[in-house]
Amino acid sequence: MMALDFLLVDDDQAFSAVLARSLSRRGFTVACAADCGSALLPREPAPLRIVLDLNLEGESGLRLLPELRLLYPQAAVVVLTGYASIATAVEATKLGAVQYLAKPATVDDILAAFQQVVANPELPLAPQPMSLRRVTWEHLQRVLGEHDGNISATARSMGMHRRTLQRMLAKKPVKS
Repeated sequence: MMALDFLLVDDDQAFSAVLARSLSRRGFTVACAADCGSALLPREPAPLRIVLDLNLEGESGLRLLPELRLLYPQAAVVVLTGYASIATAVEATKLGAVQYLAKPATVDDILAAFQQVVANPELPLAPQPMSLRRVTWEHLQRVLGEHDGNISATARSMGMHRRTLQRMLAKKPVKS
């Protein structure tokens, strides 16, 4: 029986199809899951690597990560997201992800992430501190994480209206 090289867990089926095709062309075997339920279906053989999207149809991939680690303890997990933040990166690594990548990521980026599973103490520091807009985004993400993604509770704790917070969260993250 051939090994399953990759399990792609992403609700963006077009993205998953393109990534699966690119990995297949490089000789990897790939399975796709579009939601939490299908991601947790037992697979034989078990996947060696899992690419997990952080936002799965409005649900957090971070909640799925511990279950995937239990189901496939030998699999390395890379979290891939279009809504990267320091808070979610820290949580992903605490929950067992070997790397955390921001979209858009190429196939080479994803393969490199699975290769670099040991910490790199030589990683260069950012040339300048984060912008005020980025610090605000990071703070919102941290407080939202503290309230398990509950927007109403987060808004109350920050002393702001829930709809204001929803509008802020609907925007794309600030780059720097």
